Amino acid sequence: MIGVPVRLKTAALLVLLGLLTMLAGIGQLTFWAPAETVTASAPGDTKAAPLTVIDQKLIALHDGPVKIKIQGEGNFIVATGRPDDVEAWVGKTAHNTLTGVSTDQKSLEVTSADGEATAPSPAGSDLWVSTENASGELDYTWNPPADGEWSLLVAGDGTQPAPSSISMTFPNNATTPWAVPLIVLGIIIILAGAALPFVAKALSNRRKDGDDDAPHSGVETTTLPEQAPAGEAGRRRGSDNAGPSLRVTAVAAALAAVMVGGTAVAAQATTTPGATSGTASPSASAAEGEAGVPVMLESQLQRILEQVASTVDAADAAKDAAKLAPRVDKMELQIRTQNYKIRSTVSAYEPRMPVRATKLQSSVISTKRDWPRTVFALTQGEGNVVPQVLTLVQLSPRENYKLWGSAPLQPGTNFPSFPVPRDGTEAVPASDNTGLAYSGNEALGILAEMLTNPESPNRSKLADGQSSPYIAGALAYQADTVKNGTSANFKFTHTPVTNQTVVLRTADGGALVVGRLDFAFEGTPKAAGDKLLLEDDSAVFAGGKETTTGMVLNFAESVAVYIPPAGSTDPMKLVAATRGLVGASFK
Repeated sequence: MIGVPVRLKTAALLVLLGLLTMLAGIGQLTFWAPAETVTASAPGDTKAAPLTVIDQKLIALHDGPVKIKIQGEGNFIVATGRPDDVEAWVGKTAHNTLTGVSTDQKSLEVTSADGEATAPSPAGSDLWVSTENASGELDYTWNPPADGEWSLLVAGDGTQPAPSSISMTFPNNATTPWAVPLIVLGIIIILAGAALPFVAKALSNRRKDGDDDAPHSGVETTTLPEQAPAGEAGRRRGSDNAGPSLRVTAVAAALAAVMVGGTAVAAQATTTPGATSGTASPSASAAEGEAGVPVMLESQLQRILEQVASTVDAADAAKDAAKLAPRVDKMELQIRTQNYKIRSTVSAYEPRMPVRATKLQSSVISTKRDWPRTVFALTQGEGNVVPQVLTLVQLSPRENYKLWGSAPLQPGTNFPSFPVPRDGTEAVPASDNTGLAYSGNEALGILAEMLTNPESPNRSKLADGQSSPYIAGALAYQADTVKNGTSANFKFTHTPVTNQTVVLRTADGGALVVGRLDFAFEGTPKAAGDKLLLEDDSAVFAGGKETTTGMVLNFAESVAVYIPPAGSTDPMKLVAATRGLVGASFK
């Protein structure tokens, strides 16, 4: 009779303990649940600087979208770029960098770097994948534009301090791992408490039945009870009846103590170790981290091409070389400038092929992340009878890409296949023939030799030889000049300009080399009194149409040659070529 109340009390305690445990689990999913987001702000005493960088480690600190609130005076810009691009653009300018979040997740950690007091405005730079412009305040939701690492640059016009009031709201990585286990454990404890009286009664009845069913032999045996003091016997009987219940009660009490202490810990959300600070583990340099990453996205290339095409269109229409300066350089600038000069005098002179961005047929984006950087584009649009290969070069981080050369695709020629733009393609030094049948310099040298000497011993190394439309046309022009100029001696030379040679590897392991040849055409009278007559276009530069002392015509040739991979028996192919008159003079 003594054991029954104890078992009932134990059962009640277990049920109560189960309810408390289950309540603790439910509480973690409701009133003890952590906030869905955390917000951290830059310290108010952050040192003023013209540029502020939001480091990629901070942006990637938590999974999911990050909301950024920026407040400042006047107009400012938020630019998105690869970490090494942002670092290169910032250069030696004084700047602040938001690197991480404090342990309490309330403050952004800031490092300051001294340097130059001003910088150019970052607006309009080709380095940025995207930009956000604002005045006074900007609520900005960050989502990566593509795979890989990204940083943000915040700046005004480069002369005024960048906005320093910045807060970032992250998805809260806190979790409640004990919630479901506590709920399940509470249910188990409640069921155990409810079943305890019935189980204990069944066990007691089983013991009694066992005593009644003791085995008997043919001889009756009487066992005398062990003699013991009355008090001791009473205690022993009490122990036999209440022992299991008391042990269960002790276990329940211990479990209750664990739960009371554990729920306080369980109610606190857990976070991933190291996720509260962006400075916990230093990383390698940004340039190393971005090795092998294309220098731009295809969307950037399309935007750049549109700006280049618009610039060239405006300059062509006005025949104004000054308008080319923002987006055209080197050979293309020289050829178009001279073309405008000729057309201003000779109205019938043919203009250069227009640059179009409306139909981008192929994008060739380098993974060479130091400068200068180069990309190729195969485009075709209105006024382009055939597609043309455009060569765009960026000399330094704070300069934009400029068009260095354009050359129409040779009729009947296919543009080589390149890796997809998102993977990028490897740049190869012009003097390096690793994995190639020839280096870029060797390829242009062989082409120059073939154009100069139709009987070149290397002619078999270039496909089609004289039947290539451009090669055949150049050789025919030179041969006709010699044939018709009976009173003069002529000399033709084609010379590679090695500092404008770019080589990018193709998908098959070969490469496309794009570069410039200088074509010089010299004429000298055979006898005293013999005259050389110049065409109207050449006369614009020479200052006259005839000479008795001799003359020199200068052309710039833009060419692209495919180089097969090492071990291939295929010859090289002239993919694209054109030339433009850039000068003429009398001797």
